[in-house]
Amino acid sequence: MSLENLREYLPILIPIIILQLGLTIATIIHVLRHDTYKFGTRPMWILVAFIQTIGPLVYFFFGRGED
Repeated sequence: MSLENLREYLPILIPIIILQLGLTIATIIHVLRHDTYKFGTRPMWILVAFIQTIGPLVYFFFGRGED
């Protein structure tokens, strides 16, 4: 991949990277602040948070317990 190809895709990649980092950070903060989960443990959910974009979404839909 040349530098020109990378520059061509940057307008698409930058928002995706920002979304990925935002979801991961939000998930980590939520996991660290709350003690109850539908299933699993805190270390498991921290590891899941780092699985690209799908990990945080899985946590917020299936793992987050009642507050």
